[in-house]
Amino acid sequence: QVQLVESGGGLVQAGGSLRLSCAASGTIYLINRMAWYRQAPGKQRELVARLTSGSIPNYADSVKGRFTISRDNAKNMAYLQMNSLRPEDTAVYYCNAYVATTVGRGWTDYWGQGTQVTVSS
Repeated sequence: QVQLVESGGGLVQAGGSLRLSCAASGTIYLINRMAWYRQAPGKQRELVARLTSGSIPNYADSVKGRFTISRDNAKNMAYLQMNSLRPEDTAVYYCNAYVATTVGRGWTDYWGQGTQVTVSS
């Protein structure tokens, strides 16, 4: 099994910054993709940023130029640097990883429990 644990959420004023971290642990052979999603109250979960091995990052239009996703493959970590935060960025942020646990067993999506980000105006 694979566990994802997010950290770094909290309350910040509009215009401020936060850095989210996601630690993946367990039986991991290879991580192909790590991503951040968010879900605001009453809304569907949406992709914020995605980083696939060997590819350039993808971002939601609403966060381009403000958020940066990065990975530390040696540590099985992902990060989301969030700058110029807005009240509409308020949501629970979830880490997602596409993982192969052993050679030849295929890939599985895993999710973290989420971390709350609240941006006050």
